Amino acid sequence: MSPGEDLWTERDTNPDAIEDALRELLHERHAENETLAPARVLNLIVVVDRDWKGEVSNRLQRVGRYHASRTVLCAVEEGRTTLDARVVMAYDEPGDGGIGLIREQVEIDIGPEHLSRLQTIVDPVLARELPTMVWSPHGHDEAVDALAELTDVVLLDSDEQPSAVEAFERARHISRSAYVVDLAWLRTTPWRERLAASFDPPYRRAALAEIATVAVRHRANAAASALLLVGWLSSRLGWQVTALGNNDDDGLDGEADADGRDVALKIEPVSQEVPGLAGVTIASGEGFSLSLDRGPGGLHAHVHRPDGSESEWRVLGASRGEAGILGEGVRQALLRDPTYAPALQAARGFCAVVLKERR
Repeated sequence: MSPGEDLWTERDTNPDAIEDALRELLHERHAENETLAPARVLNLIVVVDRDWKGEVSNRLQRVGRYHASRTVLCAVEEGRTTLDARVVMAYDEPGDGGIGLIREQVEIDIGPEHLSRLQTIVDPVLARELPTMVWSPHGHDEAVDALAELTDVVLLDSDEQPSAVEAFERARHISRSAYVVDLAWLRTTPWRERLAASFDPPYRRAALAEIATVAVRHRANAAASALLLVGWLSSRLGWQVTALGNNDDDGLDGEADADGRDVALKIEPVSQEVPGLAGVTIASGEGFSLSLDRGPGGLHAHVHRPDGSESEWRVLGASRGEAGILGEGVRQALLRDPTYAPALQAARGFCAVVLKERR
């Protein structure tokens, strides 16, 4: 135990004992220092495989200022039939005249048999009257479904699903009862922002109505981000979506109908270490093209104009990194993005043939 941290642990425990420990630790800390107060903004429930608990805890520690007020981490261990728990209260001593915040993390080791009744385990240890986000990075859909009555927001990562088709169907299913925050969607944010800014000048807006080709490059086996980006373009520009087909390069090809004009679409997998997109190229039939490609320090931009002139520059600070993406995901629990649902619907439309076959 280090300064600025209080700890409680118990083996073979129960939810009521964990709730009592939280209450007692808060009481003792406040009695000792009245300038400390518990953060009360968001509950975060995380369901993970026991072997990966440390890795997920480290990811949560790196989210910066977007920590949840109370995090309940449920680690699933094969063969376990009892509950072990650990409560950590971390705080920073406030400066002169200030107030310090206490953030609470509850770790509960559970077994597979507990997943279907996880609500009865977690409910007593949540901070009351706060929105609750659920994140299950290792699957465990049964746990997410069991927590539905407690859940306001579900954090998921469509790039981590076996296929984009399954990811989009799961996101659609969850969105019927909770708000969805998709890390695959958040990875496209810098690209969407730069594309929108590139076409914002009045002299360039006309090119939006003449787009002939969109090519999106992404890390292999993670096409969801690419499809969501094209879905965003389609939903914002009013294109009619048609299903894409597989090509010989393990990618997807197809067309969208832009008010009677065909827009060629190409989704291309490439070799890349980090999740998400590698590059985007948008071209018109008038000789204009704009490319954004991932590179050291930011995005590399290249513009080719109808008169044959070209420009290149680097967009600094475009990437948040995976820690920043997760932190933004937690922050999005308190926000609402009206552009995700239309983009998701369009992305599902690009997969329509596969979806029909699955039925």
